[in-house]
Amino acid sequence: MSGKLIIFAAPSGAGKTTLVKYLLETEKRLEFSISACSRNARAGEINGKDYHFLGTDGFKAKIEENAFIEWEEVYKDNFYGTLKSEIDRIWKKGNTAVFDVDVEGALNLKNQFGDIALTVFVMPPSVEELEKRLIGRNTETEDTLKHRLAKAEREIAYADEFDSVIVNDNLELAKAASLKVVQDFLND
Repeated sequence: MSGKLIIFAAPSGAGKTTLVKYLLETEKRLEFSISACSRNARAGEINGKDYHFLGTDGFKAKIEENAFIEWEEVYKDNFYGTLKSEIDRIWKKGNTAVFDVDVEGALNLKNQFGDIALTVFVMPPSVEELEKRLIGRNTETEDTLKHRLAKAEREIAYADEFDSVIVNDNLELAKAASLKVVQDFLND
């Protein structure tokens, strides 16, 4: 059984998770594909709901089992990926899988799934605004902030490879634009 995939990607802090949560509340044909990662849960995150928290050894074991559709080492010993079982679970229910992934993961998924996948890049208004948002989360050290901003600048260069780009400088307008592009894709 197969269906469609909708893939949201953005530099960390651009607002993709906020937009994806809005879409999941608004469009009932969508279901979130829970990514796997090697990192520990942050405050308030729940294993099996926000991510499958596998730890580094557990993640590497899943790689050996060929359990992933795509995966990558985002930072040293910091892995993220999509389990094959997640897409199967969602499609068996007749839903469309929605992804909240980084840019490389999004492009990997698009390469594998082609026309049944819609990629949406969430563009921050500026790198300076992105820095303010990341600082405001209170989850970054000075070193991780520097790495995330450098990665963001590299990721922004890939925006033109996505099916749609939504600039998140006004959340309500970004929500409306996201909903329109998703519904157009689902109804096609």
